[in-house]
Parts: sequence; C-alpha cells; structure tokens
Amino acid sequence: MRFPRRSPRSPDHRVVHQVASWCLSYPDDELLGRLPILRAALADDPASRLLQPLLDHLDTTGADELRREYIDLFDLSRRHTLYLTYWTDGDTRRRGASLGAFKQAYRDSGFLVNLRGELPDHLPIVLEFCACADPERGIQLLQQYRPALELLRRSLVKVDSDYASALEAVCSTIPGDAPSDPAAALGSQIPVETVGLEPYDPRLLPLSATSNGG
Repeated sequence: MRFPRRSPRSPDHRVVHQVASWCLSYPDDELLGRLPILRAALADDPASRLLQPLLDHLDTTGADELRREYIDLFDLSRRHTLYLTYWTDGDTRRRGASLGAFKQAYRDSGFLVNLRGELPDHLPIVLEFCACADPERGIQLLQQYRPALELLRRSLVKVDSDYASALEAVCSTIPGDAPSDPAAALGSQIPVETVGLEPYDPRLLPLSATSNGG
C-alpha cells in the first residue's frame, strides 16, 4: 500500500486507518483473504492493538455468519449506521449539504476517490481517504464527526460487538479529548424529518474513475 507524505509533526495513523477501513467493510472474500496482510501491517502500538479483537473475530468466524452479522448490524439498524451524516442530520434536507462537503473535501485533495457505490460519508471511505489521500484533512473530518463516532462506538459496545474495537482504534487516533456527552455535542438527537433526499443530487453520486485514493 502506498501512502502520501504526512506532516512531520503529526502522528502517523495511516496504517490503522486503512486497516480499520477494510475491517469495517462488508466481509466479502477479498477482505477475508486480506486478513494475514492486515495483521502483518499493524505495528505494536496502542491503536493497532485495539484492532486485534475484530481481526480475531473476522479470522475465526465463518464467512456466512460474518455476512449475516454485518447486514444485521450495519445495514438493518440505524443505531449502528456507518453513514456519519445520518448521526448529525438524519434523513433531512440539510444532509445533502453535509454529503456535498465530504465530496468537496475529496475533490480538493486532488485525488479521485472510488466510493464503490457508497455515499461519501461512509466511514470505511472516510478512513481510506485518511490513509491514502489527505491524512490531515481526513483527521479534520474525523474531528468534526467525533461525537457521531463516539455514539457509534457506544452503540456497538452496548450490543457487545467486536466491531466496537475498530471504533475504539479510530477514536484513539483523533487529537483531543472525547466529548463526555456525545449526543449533547451533536447539538440534538438524530432528526426525524424524512424528506429532501430523494432523488439524491447527482453531484453526490460516486465518482466514476479512481486514482491514488481508491
């Protein structure tokens, strides 16, 4: 894997972000075949060690069970959604602007980011952007959405999910203290308005080409 240069004053968490990105993706055959590489890539540091429980779970659980678990956890439950703007905006009109801000950040980086059919706020995409495109801008996005990440982490801990370890690893790489009350830090609970996102603005659809970012 190739990574862009980082600021000499910034801690290098790119490998942790890349491994977390893969681990939080749908557990298809490609991901499961990468597990030995993911283990080998991680250094012996606190953030890397936090990922080990999830790697162990992915390595010792049958593929069919992993896929059912992933769909039940992330696709069928809004309490564990990996779409960061849902935590801040719900299905409201203003979510379109938030999604557009992610897309603009990717464009500004000079990389064409392959969204693989996902919206630009999908956490594995954001983490891959942190690792492979623009680490400093990526960390800013993680800082901006830290309350959402902390709420997601707490939700996964509540259901005793091994995926919580990936959120713990990611949150440990974000500078500053975690909010003591993530829901209050968001300003409000998830909004309930359900209009304004259909059809999606075509500018928010995945880019059709990829470069170094995907």
